[in-house]
Amino acid sequence: MKETTQRSILRWIHLLFSIPILGYIDSPFEALPLYAAKVRLFFVPVMLLSGLWMWKGHLLRRYISKRSMQRGAYESIGTH
Repeated sequence: MKETTQRSILRWIHLLFSIPILGYIDSPFEALPLYAAKVRLFFVPVMLLSGLWMWKGHLLRRYISKRSMQRGAYESIGTH
């Protein structure tokens, strides 16, 4: 998948999952218990993870690729 496509998908996920959070903030106090658990346990973590991935995902991808290259080097040394 292209980098631009992945970024666009993450952006839309981030925006769509923030809508229920805005509804939670703006809803009347009596309606909060109806969907508070869903917002806290599902929508907030997904929104946070997608935002972190867009912000610092390049570092995580670089770290994973370095570890896989090191693991490949160790495995090739062990086979000779």
